[in-house]
Amino acid sequence: MSNVPADLRYTSEHEWVRVEADGTVRVGITDFAQDQLGDVVYVSLPAEGETVTAGAAVGEVESTKSVSEITAPVSGTVSGHNPGLETRPDLVNTDPYGDGWMFTITPEDPAQAAALLDAGAYAQHVG
Repeated sequence: MSNVPADLRYTSEHEWVRVEADGTVRVGITDFAQDQLGDVVYVSLPAEGETVTAGAAVGEVESTKSVSEITAPVSGTVSGHNPGLETRPDLVNTDPYGDGWMFTITPEDPAQAAALLDAGAYAQHVG
């Protein structure tokens, strides 16, 4: 079974969300997703300041197998992105919940993150 940290929230499209102390939401793709993709070779992320809508495509992950969309787990404004992925997209494979994070969002409604799948529900979804 894939690694599914209990302290995160998840989307059915395989993004994970961590609510930070300042209220921003850190986003990445799950261990299950990176495993399905194979070796990640390029990541396209939304620009800082871009307004995103929950469920809408905001970027792409390109691997040796395919190209997959990244969807916004919550609505809000992109407040940052992981510059390390520009030169090391493989961080998505080696550390999907740490150094392989993708971007942060300042959410319009903080309750949206809490409404996402918990670890148990996500594990059942992929199980």
